[in-house]
Amino acid sequence: MTDMDAFRAAVAAWAADGTGDAARELATRLPVRTVVLLEGRSDVAAVEALAARRGRDLAAEGVCALSMNGVTNAARHARLLGPPGLGLRLTGLCDDAERAHYARGLAAAGADPDAFFVCVADLEDELIRALGVDRVGELVTAEGEGRALRTFLNQPAQRDRNPLPRMRRFLGTTSGRKIRYGRILVEGLDLARVPAPLDGLLASL
Repeated sequence: MTDMDAFRAAVAAWAADGTGDAARELATRLPVRTVVLLEGRSDVAAVEALAARRGRDLAAEGVCALSMNGVTNAARHARLLGPPGLGLRLTGLCDDAERAHYARGLAAAGADPDAFFVCVADLEDELIRALGVDRVGELVTAEGEGRALRTFLNQPAQRDRNPLPRMRRFLGTTSGRKIRYGRILVEGLDLARVPAPLDGLLASL
């Protein structure tokens, strides 16, 4: 476990009604200056993969990409990590349908309610659009899941759906797949075609 992983674990324990002592100690020692609030671990994987492709080490820069395990936890994490708690700078990435959770949570914690970047549907949708469905299919096949994808696409419920939502649904059908492909899709991107919300987020850090 890296030091930043330890910080993430300490924050998770604190958010689950533990004490904040370990998180405070680690935030000071590392030090952490910015926390990127993300809905889940697939978003963390994507953010860290893009940073690596651009030659950046977020942990060394004092930036923690943090999964909140659900956007409804935004207010609690903002309170613990923002001005009322550790006093860290907060930013994030969210889906358009969930931006109100972020805005309210950050505002209630005295942080900038506009300090986050918005995906139209979700980050997987943004990445599939940037890559193209055919390219995503190639990446899935390269990962040894071509047969699983073909089986999924031939299911009666999927045959009449548009290609993009079908691919997006495939990425969420198996536990851990979204996390894995959060990294893989970013690594397959042309860096000139990074989705605007993800590009803007990294540029802001």
